[in-house]
Amino acid sequence: MNMKFKSAIFVISLTLLAGCGAKKDNELYNLTPDQWYKQILDDIKDADLETANKHYISFASEHVASPYLEQVLIILANAHVDEEEYKMANFYLDEYIKKYGTKESIEYIQYLKIKANFDSFSKPNRNQKLIQESISQINEFLNNYPNTQYKALIETMLVKFRLAEYYLNSDIYNLYDKLDRPDSAAIYQDKVDNSPLNDINSTKAKLPWYMTPFE
Repeated sequence: MNMKFKSAIFVISLTLLAGCGAKKDNELYNLTPDQWYKQILDDIKDADLETANKHYISFASEHVASPYLEQVLIILANAHVDEEEYKMANFYLDEYIKKYGTKESIEYIQYLKIKANFDSFSKPNRNQKLIQESISQINEFLNNYPNTQYKALIETMLVKFRLAEYYLNSDIYNLYDKLDRPDSAAIYQDKVDNSPLNDINSTKAKLPWYMTPFE
């Protein structure tokens, strides 16, 4: 084996070892609760929520009874809302309810879940399922917490969801009418006619001009 070939093998071996060492150094484990908490906050500050999610799983598995975990769940939920990642936000809120829910805290968390759905409602012409689920959640919330401190905010969201539902039903009726499908059109015409919002003076929400061709 000549000298050049031996040198090449040596360089390749060092490169592989360095790569393995770097990978190992990036894997965090056996940290204290304080260290995990700080690490997740740093991940969020760096806008690296994927890594924050992974570090939460490791933290939760290493320190199942840490009081920091309760705070981290709310922090991660809010971080995902800020990034418009509402499904992940709801995941963390559901986790909070399962692990730490009390009568008082569940009211707040349920409010946050409704607000996350409301904040995610960016395309009123597409989110029929979201509208219906949110209206149902709000009605249930108001029934469970009739004197809630969030009542004014929740009722405002409810009105906006109902308006969105009304205009969506109107659009669907018009579509079926144009397609000459009278049976389907009649179903949505009935929903529009029997809506409590039928006679109010309101303005339909408008999409940005660049979205209009796709609706």
